Amino acid sequence: MTLTELRYIVAVARERHFGRAAEACFVSQPTLSVAIKKLEEELDVKIFERGASEVTVTPLGEDIVRQAQSVIEQASAIKEIAKRGKDPLAGALRLGLIYTIGPYLLPELVRHTIEHYPQMPLMLQENFTVKLLEMLRTGELDCAIMAEPFPDTGLALAPLYDEPFVIAVPSSHPLALRESISAEELKAETMLLLGTGHCFRDHVLEVCPEFARFSSDAEGIRKSFEGSSLETIKHMVASGMGITVVPLLSLPKEPSPHLRYVPFSAPVPSRRVVLAWRRTFTRYEAIAALRNAVYACQLEGVARLS
Repeated sequence: MTLTELRYIVAVARERHFGRAAEACFVSQPTLSVAIKKLEEELDVKIFERGASEVTVTPLGEDIVRQAQSVIEQASAIKEIAKRGKDPLAGALRLGLIYTIGPYLLPELVRHTIEHYPQMPLMLQENFTVKLLEMLRTGELDCAIMAEPFPDTGLALAPLYDEPFVIAVPSSHPLALRESISAEELKAETMLLLGTGHCFRDHVLEVCPEFARFSSDAEGIRKSFEGSSLETIKHMVASGMGITVVPLLSLPKEPSPHLRYVPFSAPVPSRRVVLAWRRTFTRYEAIAALRNAVYACQLEGVARLS
């Protein structure tokens, strides 16, 4: 049994496909298949069920893959311990962010990291919350910045900040003249939301009960348009197609002639942004350095958390 074979079975379990797993491991498919077959024969168990269109993990295989991932992490930890003896911050940090945080936090975060921790370059990955959680579990990421709530996966969490939501309306809309707007008033409007899969869509529906209650009711939110990004939806709002809800840090630095951002009336809905990492991750100093870099950013209007 070798670490290489363990990496192969973890890759197949993740990809559910031998060809894609081989590509991810930078080997030929026959090489990967032979190695996994050898491991199964050595253990005298079947780790995978080979179907016509998909590979599935057997119940016993699930336990083996989970242990293999742990062994790979522990082997990597040996190298990390050696690096920490020389410089705790030496080496790249693989950081994931959700789509509705990355564009607004990353430019300044990267600048602070380069300035204060040049020996710790950030390797960045933007994705959906579900995918980032999976990448954390399999060791493809070291840590991720996401918004609660998300499933309890046994990760270590450090709260970063609470970010209020604001309402984006066309400048010609009657609500654009208001000092604040209640969530209740939005149920009669045409609401533009991010598409399914974006956690911010779920956050909006969760913290604004009116949205959830009326989202499928013709008497409530009359129409629902789905966009692929907050910036796309903002352009749709500016063109007069409806209104939307956005996180505070997504507001542009310069005012737009076609958009007006109006605060919510109390209680103001918000989301909690956290830093998550595996409890087995050994570079504690890197996590602390990343948190310090986030706190050094200009996060106007959010409530920083310690």
